[in-house]
Amino acid sequence: MIETPQVIQTAAHLAAIIHLTIARSEVQTVMGPAISEVMAAVMAQGLEPAGPWFTHHLKMDPEKFDFQVCVPISTPVAAVGRVVCATMPGARVARTIHQGPYDGTDGLAAAWSEFGKWIATNGHVTGPDLYECYLTGPESGSGPEDWRTELSRPLIK
Repeated sequence: MIETPQVIQTAAHLAAIIHLTIARSEVQTVMGPAISEVMAAVMAQGLEPAGPWFTHHLKMDPEKFDFQVCVPISTPVAAVGRVVCATMPGARVARTIHQGPYDGTDGLAAAWSEFGKWIATNGHVTGPDLYECYLTGPESGSGPEDWRTELSRPLIK
């Protein structure tokens, strides 16, 4: 379900973001419009994404998602509406790739569980946040079995 995890050092980088705090049940109706809004703000300023879009979940709560919808950029974007420019900090992270659907028994929840077990088994301790980078998803035209999502957890140990 997940590729062999690695521990790597990431570099700081710029992103155009929208910060959202929503009920967990709203994520499927909110995510698409939010990414469209961020992409539109980036493109309207003559910029191109510097990589695939991602989410930065600031803390984990079973009832609420407190997260940022992000598009990496190489040049700062001017704030417009809910979109602002942010610097995503570099960090030492555990990282893996999940290939498959977002939901169901072999979806992201199962991948995160497997990844969390690897992190604990290998003696690492994570911070409160996590990242999901959508390398290949529904917009690719491929089926859910081919979707690829990069999972990252900043480490404090």
